[in-house]
Amino acid sequence: MKTDSKAPVKIGVLRRVNRTIGKVVNAVEVSVLVTCVGALAILLITNVIARTFFQSIYFAEEISKFLVMLTTFTGVSYGVRKARHIRMGAFLDSMPPKMEKVFIIIISLISALVMAIMTWASWKYLMNAMAMQHMTPALRMPSWTFYVIIPIGFGLACIQYIRTILKNLIEKDPWQSPDQQSEYEDEEIGGAI
Repeated sequence: MKTDSKAPVKIGVLRRVNRTIGKVVNAVEVSVLVTCVGALAILLITNVIARTFFQSIYFAEEISKFLVMLTTFTGVSYGVRKARHIRMGAFLDSMPPKMEKVFIIIISLISALVMAIMTWASWKYLMNAMAMQHMTPALRMPSWTFYVIIPIGFGLACIQYIRTILKNLIEKDPWQSPDQQSEYEDEEIGGAI
């Protein structure tokens, strides 16, 4: 009787690819989020001081709008990766682990499809904004530069949902996200009662 020795190799490769993608996306997300929040804080504090003693920084509103959009759409992907998105935790936690895993895969698949559709729609919106050639009032930059992050954020969230599906197909236990294992522990609940 022959055993298929290629299956463990394929799973090992999928794990490494999934882990590598996670590290790269994590580095990008965390760098963008930390930089944006820090820059936003510095800009707004500086603008308050400037407005109090001199005059307001004329481009502060545009830059802060861009930083908030960058933080928001990068945060979408970060929230999916850390399982901090809206989900039906009580419903999933009451299921047996195998059923929970199936539901997580189905939910992640539907969410990935929605994120892919949103990526496509926001890409079309970006292309439309580029065609209109509008400029921002203060900085005189093309308006579309502010919208570049939208398809990127949705695309990264789609990748995170696909990584969640892969993680659940590879691992024995259910995973809510690529980085967050299911938290339901039957023994702890039974012991606490």
